[in-house]
Amino acid sequence: MEVDLALLKSSKGLLKIAEMVCVFVAFVSYAVASRPPYIAATCIEFFITLGFFLLYLLKLNKVFTLFFWPLIDVFNSLFAAAFMFILSLVAVSTFTVKGTLSGGIVGFVAAALWSLDGYILFKKISFNKPRTTTRAQTGED
Repeated sequence: MEVDLALLKSSKGLLKIAEMVCVFVAFVSYAVASRPPYIAATCIEFFITLGFFLLYLLKLNKVFTLFFWPLIDVFNSLFAAAFMFILSLVAVSTFTVKGTLSGGIVGFVAAALWSLDGYILFKKISFNKPRTTTRAQTGED
């Protein structure tokens, strides 16, 4: 199994790591405040993001070619951003313990990171466009 160590230094890898760190901090904050629904939601999002990170780190996206992984990652990022935004909004507006408030604030940061990730990934996806366009390919001089 091949490991892509360049991913750890790339913006894509660092963004995934930042997402996991933020959602883990939110998870710990909700765990301290003992809010089971928030704990479960952040735990699920952590493991989904970890799965995509491992998919790219171990280059499994090149092994499992049945799916178009970048588009699935875009949908996941945008869904996670919306889900975490709503969850954080509810947590911040109904907090009774400061752990819930801090988890909600960190959840907003995680939602912003997922939104950025989804935007960057969507901009990189090309739908039926040539990957590179040079003068030699187009016949221009």
